[in-house]
Amino acid sequence: LFTPTEITIPADKKVRLRIENKDESPEEFDSHDLNREKVILGNSSAMVYVGPLKPGRYNFQGEFHGATARGVIIVQSDIPPNK
Repeated sequence: LFTPTEITIPADKKVRLRIENKDESPEEFDSHDLNREKVILGNSSAMVYVGPLKPGRYNFQGEFHGATARGVIIVQSDIPPNK
């Protein structure tokens, strides 16, 4: 599972996401919407950079557990700085 399942980020900004895999088995962060794939080994973390993006909803999933590991990045133009 991804926690949180929804992430809100500002539009038109490059954002670094730190993804932690707290399980022993590897997982792949996968998003066709974002054109990103990143394997994250068990009990480790990885950085994924996204953006700058236009406002909208961008789905992502765990490639190895796509039925349960799902989420969305919500891109908004009205997010105050430092949020």
